[in-house]
Amino acid sequence: MPEIRIALGLGCDRNTPLETLQQAIDQALAQSGHTRAQVAAVASITLKADEACMQQLAALQGWPMRFFTPPQLAAVPVPNPSDTVRRYTGTPSVSEAAALLAGGLYLGRTQALPMHALCVEKHKYRGADGRNATVSIALLPGSR
Repeated sequence: MPEIRIALGLGCDRNTPLETLQQAIDQALAQSGHTRAQVAAVASITLKADEACMQQLAALQGWPMRFFTPPQLAAVPVPNPSDTVRRYTGTPSVSEAAALLAGGLYLGRTQALPMHALCVEKHKYRGADGRNATVSIALLPGSR
């Protein structure tokens, strides 16, 4: 039986602390029944490439981070597009689209995974610090 592998798509408010992002990830993983050890790919939007919590997370976990442009993310069909997210980022989805794109790239594909690959569509978490983080999880095909 193949090992289960997943891709994470992440979004967050500007200056979100690492602890808030980690709590959002842990909640989403618990919801899906997966662990950090199963994470094969992690991605977000280029607007977050300089976000300290993203860099800290990648270094702490040893996860390579991938950042996609708003047009790349906007081209991915997602179950929960948001006009609010579009206004701020130029794409209707960050975490869902990023998870699907990262999963596709991890598998060597030129296209995103299909929507049904999402096992956690859009987990929203508001930390005690008042900052918001969003996590989506895509199950990589062939891993069950």
